[in-house]
Amino acid sequence: MAEPIALVGCKSPGQEAEYLGILSAAMPEERLIPFRAMGEADRAAARVAVVANPDPAEVAALPGLVWVQSLWAGVEKLVGAFDRPLPIVRLVDREMARTMAEAVLAWTYYLQRDMPAYARQQSARIWKPHPYRKPADTTVGLLGLGALGTAAADRLLGAGFTVVGWSRSPKAVPGIESFHGSTGLPEMLGRCDILVCLIPLTPETRGLVDAGCLSALKPGAALINFARGPIVVAGDLCAALDSGHLSHAVLDVFDQEPLPADSPLWSHPGITVLPHVSGPTDMESAAATVAANLRDYRRTGQPPQGVDAARGY
Repeated sequence: MAEPIALVGCKSPGQEAEYLGILSAAMPEERLIPFRAMGEADRAAARVAVVANPDPAEVAALPGLVWVQSLWAGVEKLVGAFDRPLPIVRLVDREMARTMAEAVLAWTYYLQRDMPAYARQQSARIWKPHPYRKPADTTVGLLGLGALGTAAADRLLGAGFTVVGWSRSPKAVPGIESFHGSTGLPEMLGRCDILVCLIPLTPETRGLVDAGCLSALKPGAALINFARGPIVVAGDLCAALDSGHLSHAVLDVFDQEPLPADSPLWSHPGITVLPHVSGPTDMESAAATVAANLRDYRRTGQPPQGVDAARGY
């Protein structure tokens, strides 16, 4: 009998049962066991953990692990959390990229077509059409040109938007002008009518979108953050909105989630709050990806390519 695969980090018994059922159906040859149901022998025998935003202490309680497969694209809680090198494999899934690109396009349209202004006018019973702005006259900047950023660029280009992008190192994405490094960031920001944040959270990107970054955007620009909350300095964002330099922000991620009921972000007139829904994991698709990774591991004995611990992704 193959050693067990640990399932770690589900938020509730219902989610655990759902994930266990879908993953088991995708890889019936494997023996998946929820972490809480594992005895000492099973925990010692586990070589692989499939994790859903887990407590790193539970992963560390599996001493024989060879690698960790995340069901999320973000793995910042796990990078550097262990006292030994442990490959951590992000979920790279076409369905997640498609869903995120769909959300980027939807909320870009929301801003391009002045929906926040019309919502305010409805509350005040004001009938006032605004001039139409073509997608081609709207420049969308993508902060991050990985799998999600590339998929979003494709969707935006297909809708007629002008797209620019920034990444840490040089990247060529068909159809867009790309910038990189610390010198390229201000130049890219100065082009943006809408900035979309899609970069992973690392020590280098924590607080990246601060007062300096926001001030480099065009006057009247807007922000969409679909990455991680701590990348954007919330106080600096509110100040930029209050001053009128920014027109609106769509936030799907926050420093603390769920967003506390007493957070001023809920009631800020320049902010749309979403409950972390822009790029949900599609479990059917994710399970197929995980199953393929596990089968390759069983065949070759080599874990999949993990994140670069130094870079954080």
